[in-house]
Amino acid sequence: MSETPQTEPIPQNENSSLPQLRRELRSWTRDLAVALGLALVIIVFLYQPVKVEGTSMAPLLTDQERIFINKFVYRFEPIERGDVVVFWYPLDRSKSFIKRVIGLPGETIEIRGGRLYVNAKELGEPYVPAMYLDGSNYGPVQIPVGNYFVMGDHRDSSNDSRVFGPVGRPYIYGKAVFAYWPADHFGSLTSSYTVNAASR
Repeated sequence: MSETPQTEPIPQNENSSLPQLRRELRSWTRDLAVALGLALVIIVFLYQPVKVEGTSMAPLLTDQERIFINKFVYRFEPIERGDVVVFWYPLDRSKSFIKRVIGLPGETIEIRGGRLYVNAKELGEPYVPAMYLDGSNYGPVQIPVGNYFVMGDHRDSSNDSRVFGPVGRPYIYGKAVFAYWPADHFGSLTSSYTVNAASR
C-alpha cells in the first residue's frame, strides 16, 4: 500500500507582515503629503491670512483679529457694495487697509450729518452702530470710473475715502471672507449684511 506523505504546515514568520505594513505607511504618508501640499497651494494662491490693526472696522472686526482674505475672487466676480476689501493704501503702497465698499464707479456719494446718501438716496447701513456715527458732512462727489468709495464701519475712527479719496480697482487685491481668531469671532465675513440704497 502506497503512503501519501503529509506535508508539515509551514510556520508563519512573524515578520512576514512587516513589508505590507511599511507599504501602507508609505501610502498614507504620501497621501498626507499630497493633501498638505494642496492645502498649502490653496492658502498661498487663493487665500491669505492677515492681521487686522486698528478699530476702524469695529464691530465687525477688532484690533489684532486674524482673518483670511480671498485674493482671486475678483478675477471672477465684480466688487459689490458691502464687500469688505483689502487694498494698498493709495498714498503709500507699502501699507494695506481694510474697509467696506460703500460707493461704486459712477455713483454720487454724499454724507449729511453722518448719514450716507448714494445718488441722493439714503443708504441703509445696519453694520454701523449709532454710537459709531460721527455726524460729519461730505460731498456730494461723483466716483470716477474704475474707482470705489470705501469707509470703515467705525465712522469716527476711520481713515478712509473721505480723507484719501476713492480707491482705484488695481489697488484692491482681496476680499475678507473668514475670521479665525479669536475663537469667539470664528466664522464667515461674507454674509453679515445685505446693503441696499433705499429712499427715506
